[in-house]
Amino acid sequence: MEFRLLGPVEILWRGRNIMPTAPKPRQVISLLILRHDTVVQAPELIDELWPELPPPSAVTTLQTYIYKFRKLLLKQGLGNLLQTQPGGYVLSIPEDTLDVSLFEREAERGQELLLRNESAAALESFERALALWRGPALADVETGGRLFSYVTRLEELRFRILELRIEADLEAGRHRELISELKALVLAHPLHEHLHGLLMVALHRSGRRHEALEVYRILRQKMIDELGLEPGGDLARLQYTLLSDPPAEPPGPRGPQPAPVAPALAPAGERTPAPAPAPAHSPTLLPPAAVFPAPPLSPPDSIGTPAQLPAGLAGFVGRQAVLKELEAALREPDDPEAHGTAARIGVISGPPAIGKSAVAVHLAHLLRTRFTDGQLYADLRGSSTEPRDPAEVLRGFLRALEVPASRIPESLEECGALFRSRTSGRRILVLLDDVESSARIRHLLPADPRCALLVTSRRRMAALVEAEHVELHAPPREEALEILAALAGRHRVERQPEAALRIVELLGRHPLALRCVGGRLAAGPGLSLAVLADRLGATPRILDVARLGELDVRSRFEASYHGLTGAEQEVFRLLSEVDESPFTASRAAELLCRPAQDLETILEELADHHLLATDRRGDGIGRYVFDRLARAYARERREDALAARPLVQQAAVR
Repeated sequence: MEFRLLGPVEILWRGRNIMPTAPKPRQVISLLILRHDTVVQAPELIDELWPELPPPSAVTTLQTYIYKFRKLLLKQGLGNLLQTQPGGYVLSIPEDTLDVSLFEREAERGQELLLRNESAAALESFERALALWRGPALADVETGGRLFSYVTRLEELRFRILELRIEADLEAGRHRELISELKALVLAHPLHEHLHGLLMVALHRSGRRHEALEVYRILRQKMIDELGLEPGGDLARLQYTLLSDPPAEPPGPRGPQPAPVAPALAPAGERTPAPAPAPAHSPTLLPPAAVFPAPPLSPPDSIGTPAQLPAGLAGFVGRQAVLKELEAALREPDDPEAHGTAARIGVISGPPAIGKSAVAVHLAHLLRTRFTDGQLYADLRGSSTEPRDPAEVLRGFLRALEVPASRIPESLEECGALFRSRTSGRRILVLLDDVESSARIRHLLPADPRCALLVTSRRRMAALVEAEHVELHAPPREEALEILAALAGRHRVERQPEAALRIVELLGRHPLALRCVGGRLAAGPGLSLAVLADRLGATPRILDVARLGELDVRSRFEASYHGLTGAEQEVFRLLSEVDESPFTASRAAELLCRPAQDLETILEELADHHLLATDRRGDGIGRYVFDRLARAYARERREDALAARPLVQQAAVR
């Protein structure tokens, strides 16, 4: 038997394809094959089959699909392959019968061979791996959130192996044969710098240097016009080398490496450093020294230029006022005398999953050109049960700044001192995501006033008194509609504006919830916005809909909830019975039958965690407001707590 997913999905038994033709059984079987030899929970399969709200008969329908698949296997005498386990199902298949496993094995073997500089053997492995593909992965299967993530991973790996195979071909001297293939790939991926670099190398080695330089010129202009960016350093160095060197064909893959070219404007009398030894081929880098000539060595004590920022969020919408305020706070003053003595700090706080990280990363990319000595990034996981050790983060920053491992101290204080020394006199932006408290980042502050620190946190971080503080809340209605339109399709939102507005308001204009629902709509182009709005309005647990794959609003609230004390958790649950209008501590005390003074302390703590919003008006009276989804989560926790109590206690509470 063969299981084939790299193309149209097939189950071959004695040369005959026995894969069912109905769409939803094909989804179930594909997910079971991809997750073979592990338990696939029934809720995962249901979520895959019905990305929007599942029908009431979802469990029964799934069981029917499993029954028919088992019957199909039994007919071939293979009924033991599919087993029912508590809560789910396991499909047991040998690794060598699945084309995905064979592809990953050959890809891994090829990369290991490259690391050992065995290019010819690596090339054979890559060719065997790519030959297993018969088209796009799961080409004839409808994909929900989980299958889509698997397809994306496989296609990314396929593309990477294709790049490595081309690099191995270049090292084997097959540059002339590669030109037509690379030109086709560049047309299909017009902004892919690595592919353009490989094409430039192939053209240069074929004696067509003018064409190689034209490839760079066209790419550079396209990147400036469409992205506002210059090509990366590797490609710029390659262009510089082509401008400086005569076009010459290398003697072969094992021949001498091209010597680095000294900068044209080097000061008179300055010695040119000796060329670096050719590094071993690494599959995780852009082409090696044999493909992209190495730049001149830096002085021994020079610091590199780290660029660690995560990729920005596609379709980022709105938040212009927040971005403008923080940009002004973090921008270096025009007056050289106005630097001050400390790095500039911006803090973005707000409720769970309100978009703090997205805003911070977007802003950091906007500011990147101002911080010419690099950008450092770390996720401190402050809202998780296992926050990162600041010393570990510091050691990572020091390595990024090219401090040798032997010179990195053990203690947090010494690491912090060395970090301040390394950032002194430089323009560096540091982005710290999901910070638990200001005490955790005391040693992570850069020293120079030309540096900047951007922090996101679910707490208010009031101790950072010198920082510019911005609290994020739900975006305005227009921005929320833009988020939905960017994912679900503008034409659908414009065709059903009332339904779109209902969805936005039912989800409390919560950005992550809108992205989840927008993703569901994008995955189901036939799903009506009006039907989805009706389902959202009728569902008793709206957070069941506010999730898509790894995106899950409920899990973000859970992380904040578990950071509360027992008394704070109890008050949070009970407050779910309060309506959506602002309430005072006195009003809450009446409803919960508790002393107002004690309750006010707890309410302030909940507000500090951004599980409640504050509404302070001109009368000086503190009021609190429940975000719609925070209230929905609090109600869930209250129902769960009631269900866990004996019936007598439940009756007393009600």
